[in-house]
Amino acid sequence: MDGEFKHDTGSGSADALRREAAIEPDAVHTGPVKKATQVIAIYGKGGIGKSFTLSNLSYMMAQLGKKVLLIGCDPKSDTTSLLFGGRACPTIIETSSKKKLAGEAVAIGDVCFKRDGVFAMELGGPEVGRGCGGRGIIHGFELLESLGFHEWDFDYVLLDFLGDVVCGGFGLPIARDMCQKVIVVGSNDLQSLYVANNVCSAVEYFRKLGGNVGVAGLVINKDDGTGEAQAFAKAVGIPVLAAIPADDDIRKKSANYEIIGKPGSPWAALFEELGINVAEAPPVQPSPLSQDQLLALFDSEEAEGFSMTPATTADMCGLNHVEKPSLEVVYDEV
Repeated sequence: MDGEFKHDTGSGSADALRREAAIEPDAVHTGPVKKATQVIAIYGKGGIGKSFTLSNLSYMMAQLGKKVLLIGCDPKSDTTSLLFGGRACPTIIETSSKKKLAGEAVAIGDVCFKRDGVFAMELGGPEVGRGCGGRGIIHGFELLESLGFHEWDFDYVLLDFLGDVVCGGFGLPIARDMCQKVIVVGSNDLQSLYVANNVCSAVEYFRKLGGNVGVAGLVINKDDGTGEAQAFAKAVGIPVLAAIPADDDIRKKSANYEIIGKPGSPWAALFEELGINVAEAPPVQPSPLSQDQLLALFDSEEAEGFSMTPATTADMCGLNHVEKPSLEVVYDEV
């Protein structure tokens, strides 16, 4: 009786497996692609105008009907200040610490705030001398994941990263494929392009290790028309997504925490074009420059014909230097 029962069950299971195997797979999907969140990391030298660019860019993208989340990943926590009229946004790290001491959990409304369709938050960082900024970034993303970051429904997530800090936490989106593409903000000055070149080098390095992140392009801020940033973009093989001029009207309005990337404003077309380019520009593999190639973008008559003279031990020791005979034994070749 038991043996017969087991035999029937096994036969039924086999039949079920055969029926399942006979089911034809679904046809290949040929319709429109379903919405997927595009995560974009923006890097640049401190003070180059990333926060200004991103506040206006995210605002314009929201007015164009996109659902946008702006996350400040700079320990200065200044990414969202322009968006919120100069008001400081409570940071995730600081809020988490306070909630933990009170025995409470962090809620979305404690750290994420809205303005005209833009959602924004700041990761924050440690006080000076009291911790590692990169580790703070890693901890901040761990907290975001606990809040359901991977389940949120946005068209675009823009991450504002400080580009002239090279420790691991700030390279997180590139190293761990947390974003689809990178955008760099620079100007016609050597230091900002040095940072942009470093970011391109990081992308190249991690792609060699199997990473998939690419650089979508360069945003030139405070463009004075001298052309070094344009030449850099051409040399490394990335497009210029927008050139924001060095204009006094922009400077004054930015200093007064005024959004200029609004429909109907004198600068609306500029930021609308930037928003479209940021959305559509594909990630490419850049060709970073050597230090000499980067310096060559800046013409200098003084550098022509100049050569470096090596220093000697006598130069370093001055009057106290005494030439000592070498104890090295040199053998003649047989």
